[in-house]
Amino acid sequence: MNNKFTILITTKNRKDDLAITLANIKYLIENGVECIICDDGSNDGTVAFLQAEYPNIQLIQNKKSQGLIYSRNRLLNLTKTEFVISLDDDAHFVTENPLELIANHFEQNSTCGLIALRIFWGLEKPKITVSNEEISRVRGFVGCGHVWRMEAWKSIPNYPEWFVFYGEEDFAAYQLFKKKWEIHYLPEVLVNHRVDIKARKNEKDYRLRLRRSLRSGWYLYLIFYPWREIPRRFTYTLWVQIKNKVLKGDWRAMLAIIQAMGDVIINLPRLLKNSNRLTANELEAYSNLPVSKLYWTPVNIQNTL
Repeated sequence: MNNKFTILITTKNRKDDLAITLANIKYLIENGVECIICDDGSNDGTVAFLQAEYPNIQLIQNKKSQGLIYSRNRLLNLTKTEFVISLDDDAHFVTENPLELIANHFEQNSTCGLIALRIFWGLEKPKITVSNEEISRVRGFVGCGHVWRMEAWKSIPNYPEWFVFYGEEDFAAYQLFKKKWEIHYLPEVLVNHRVDIKARKNEKDYRLRLRRSLRSGWYLYLIFYPWREIPRRFTYTLWVQIKNKVLKGDWRAMLAIIQAMGDVIINLPRLLKNSNRLTANELEAYSNLPVSKLYWTPVNIQNTL
């Protein structure tokens, strides 16, 4: 069982977060699960820590930072196992012994190319960890906790490194859909992504994150959507940002919007070159799928019965 899986982690200057993650999945690594970590040019002692504390982990390094997407591509293209678990350096399994659940689902669902795991976003593990959600096919997945069937990964293009950050998972989801692979949400397996979402708006990189998030959505329209759909969707998303942010006094958002539009113009030739458009029927079928399950909120199940 364990030799079917590889755990992949990309990290940069987050030694303390990485240490927590590895402590929580140590039992898997010690029981034969391959783990490969890509250090993206850290200067905080991450490499020395890994070499001293986890010599059985395969470590690859980008001497100069190349970015998250480049690192993920590099890791995935090194992998030789049947299944690949992708975790952020600040995410770990809450569910104990999740591999059997994952392997069984893949074996019972031959068209499933990727499993989206149940993700709790919070600095501490939730007090309630059980869920009454059911397995379902969904549109996409979140990068901090998912599992690839490597046959599916090899059938589609690599993540687009020029997206830099945001949107690469949706890019892969569209490509999988075009190749007739399915993405399944598996709530039986819970991952804790140790991030305070509410605090992000107050962080220094808020504008940069918003810029990259906006442009990635517009990139995806230009790559995958039928031409007639693009003007309407572009205009709508632009108006939503202006109404919900700019008109409420968020001037950092205004600058992010302008920069995102400039990014689209600059990358237009690349976007057109990489186009893989859905037909009208494909877009309708894709749109009818349940939305991606990105955030799980604990519910007291006893009170819902």
